[in-house]
Amino acid sequence: MTFEDLGLSPKLLTAITAAGYTEPTPIQAGAIKPALTGRDVLGIAQTGTGKTAAFVLPLIELLSRGRAKARMPRSLIIAPTRELAAQCAENFEAYAKGQRLSMALLIGGVAFGPQQAILDRGADVLIATPGRLLDHFGRGKLLLNGVQILVVDEADRMLDMGFIPDLEKIFSLTPPRRQTLFFSATMPNEIKSLIDRFLNDPIRVEVGRPATAGANIEQYLVRVGDAQPKTKRAALRDAMSRTGVKNGIIFCNRKRDVDTVARELTKHGIPASPIHGDLDQSVRTATLAGFKDDSIRFLVASDVAARGLDIPDVSHVFNYDMPHHSDDYVHRIGRTGRAGKAGTSITIMAPGDEKNLAAILKLIRQDIPDLPLDGTPPVAAVAKPPAAGADAAVEAPATAADAASQASEEPATQRTPRGRRSTRKPRESKAQATPATPAEAETPAAAAVQPAAPAAAPARMEAAAKPAPVTPEPRQKAPAAKTESPRNPRSGERKSGSRRGQGDGPDRDVVGFGEHVPGFMQTQG
Repeated sequence: MTFEDLGLSPKLLTAITAAGYTEPTPIQAGAIKPALTGRDVLGIAQTGTGKTAAFVLPLIELLSRGRAKARMPRSLIIAPTRELAAQCAENFEAYAKGQRLSMALLIGGVAFGPQQAILDRGADVLIATPGRLLDHFGRGKLLLNGVQILVVDEADRMLDMGFIPDLEKIFSLTPPRRQTLFFSATMPNEIKSLIDRFLNDPIRVEVGRPATAGANIEQYLVRVGDAQPKTKRAALRDAMSRTGVKNGIIFCNRKRDVDTVARELTKHGIPASPIHGDLDQSVRTATLAGFKDDSIRFLVASDVAARGLDIPDVSHVFNYDMPHHSDDYVHRIGRTGRAGKAGTSITIMAPGDEKNLAAILKLIRQDIPDLPLDGTPPVAAVAKPPAAGADAAVEAPATAADAASQASEEPATQRTPRGRRSTRKPRESKAQATPATPAEAETPAAAAVQPAAPAAAPARMEAAAKPAPVTPEPRQKAPAAKTESPRNPRSGERKSGSRRGQGDGPDRDVVGFGEHVPGFMQTQG
């Protein structure tokens, strides 16, 4: 099949040829034809399959006749991230050459004034992120009742980023008889609910099984003996120093780690630039442009760059952190092996990543072989801690920030052992971790947590021994119970919060008196 077979106009075919494309991808071949007839389309395909052109091309064709009114765009493309929205704009500009169509890009990190000026002139195509779109609407500067075609790109990413309420509101602001083109890489239940509510008898175009890794991507695991940032960064440098690594994207789970890893790589002679949501849009744009033109060899990114970015020639993807969600793994490694090219992904696996790895293997339905590195000792050769401390070594996160992250990501069954450990060690672990965990200091925090257990045990025993000789009289047990009652919560959250706060709050600093009431206080009572 060729693009001519899809019923596109000569002008559009000329633009496609100028862009260097000759044959449509499967998702394009399946989605463009029904979209041109005015049908709603549900497209399901993994990243790197040409989804952007699958909706931009019919959009241009359908809007080639007519003119937009001021503040009333004729079509709307919603993307979850600034980068993905900017990429949609680039595709539109490339394919709309020779067409008298205007476009407005509404993204955060850019002043409102220039965006508003474009809207006032009238835009045939409005490309926006949900937040900035609703900002303009809330200011009374934008009307959506003229939208004829609504496109939602990377819908499952919208779900991950918490944009579903915004998306529902946007749907409600557009005419009910609009045409909707809805694209997603996966199909969770929340997305199915949106489709049932807002799409009208859509044509379903599914390319391959949802959320599968590309067959042309070689996947490897690098196992390390501990989860210390220093160990993981050393393994990462070893993996990046292998022959055949032309360029690459390094993914981290936390934004603060993006900056740290980029800084440490540069310090060791491997120049790398960070990109994440906290950077100014101008910086993010310049960084991506530098990576595309090869002036920047390595990009250290959060998941903001995991989906939708069309960077055609990425040789390697490195997962510094094992992703918390299995779908994210697929989208991360999908940055390489695009357009039929070979690619390689290398994932660092530390102790504690076993469950996340199991979920990934279940999703992709294939094994990931180990990749031994010269500079990284095999896991079997790493000395194991004594049996008494084995639990803490495996379960304790490297930093206090890691602990918070794990608590929010893991199910309750995984957090239970942490709760038991906290009960057995009431003040010590918190007291040791708190002063040693600045926002960017990983290694010191990790070092502070390790000696907490042996150092704190004598203190706990001493504190327990002090009140033992003083036994309160039976008639004084009631006041003691009263002092405990405020910490006896009416809900489980309050109780667990008290346990977590041992050693922090003033209500826990009772080592001097213990659980008894001194005699001089008894006589006054």
